[in-house]
Amino acid sequence: MIGWVAPTDFDWYSFLAGQDSFEEVNFWRPSAARQSKADLYSPFFFKLKAPHNAICGFGFFAGYSALPIWLAWEAFGTANGRQNRAIMNSRIEEIRRRIGYHGSGPSDQIGCILIVNPTFFSKHEWIPQPRDWPPANLIAMRYDLENGEGQRIWLACLERAFHRNPAIVASDSRRFGTPSLIRPRLGQGTFRIYVTDAYARACAVTNEHSLPALEAAHIRPYTDEGPHSVQNGLLLRADFHRLFDQGYVTVSPDLRLQVSRRLREDYENGRTYYPFDGHRLNVPADPRLRLAPERTELGGLLGLGKDAFLAAPTRFLGDRSRLPFLSDSGEEDGLTVAKFSDEGKLSPHCLHVFT
Repeated sequence: MIGWVAPTDFDWYSFLAGQDSFEEVNFWRPSAARQSKADLYSPFFFKLKAPHNAICGFGFFAGYSALPIWLAWEAFGTANGRQNRAIMNSRIEEIRRRIGYHGSGPSDQIGCILIVNPTFFSKHEWIPQPRDWPPANLIAMRYDLENGEGQRIWLACLERAFHRNPAIVASDSRRFGTPSLIRPRLGQGTFRIYVTDAYARACAVTNEHSLPALEAAHIRPYTDEGPHSVQNGLLLRADFHRLFDQGYVTVSPDLRLQVSRRLREDYENGRTYYPFDGHRLNVPADPRLRLAPERTELGGLLGLGKDAFLAAPTRFLGDRSRLPFLSDSGEEDGLTVAKFSDEGKLSPHCLHVFT
């Protein structure tokens, strides 16, 4: 197994180590000139520069993205290692002045290495840096974690992490002879960047490319155990995201947008949106990242009302406890229909479930 050891500054470490635990952090660089490539979820070690020269923590590589500074802050907030965006901007400018780097405008980008399940060690837990680390080196280096210095650092990190949180490490030996890891979970910020990049930074419905107008939506809500995964996500323009969350639009199993007549009935409007009814979604170029059809089963559920749409219904009609507002169900005109009540009263409106 290969891991990466990357230099960082003491301020980034000390701020994050002094906070409550993070599920993800942004290990950013002041420019996006050099990408970072590593195996997904490979160990990533934080190495303090001189005079400390020590491993102060580690996490798992979840990806790399070149992001505008504002988006990096919106996605990760204080998990960027700074108290607020102004301090982060100041630190970036300071580093750029020192290295003679000049950005390309107000939306210039920084390199963001996305790290999940980070662990930070207190000073007495620091691990001496690799003995073969070049004294003047400020670039991340690959290490074989099954031999030599890489193995020494890896096993020491696992031991410290296990004592802090046994759930993070599954080991076949108390001595960590053949360690294995619990698969890391993505956080909300990483999910947002994953979905944004998977959809080529364009709305799945309108193809709008203005990043400030785009949001990552969960098909199955995170509050209902929906995972932070690209296959459970859509990149939508903000207004479509709100309509989706309120149940006015959803996605059919063949990945077409469905616009409910509720929009017209509730607001006597919707002219902007009905032309998109039946519109086939733009999907990620990589088939592995595309929306899983079964995920559409929860599209638009949060704002259920008259004529809300639902795909792949069987699971919910069979498990009424998942939808406590359902009061009856039956077959009608070739569609599976579930009636629901309003405050315990039978409603004449139907939840149309496409089969």
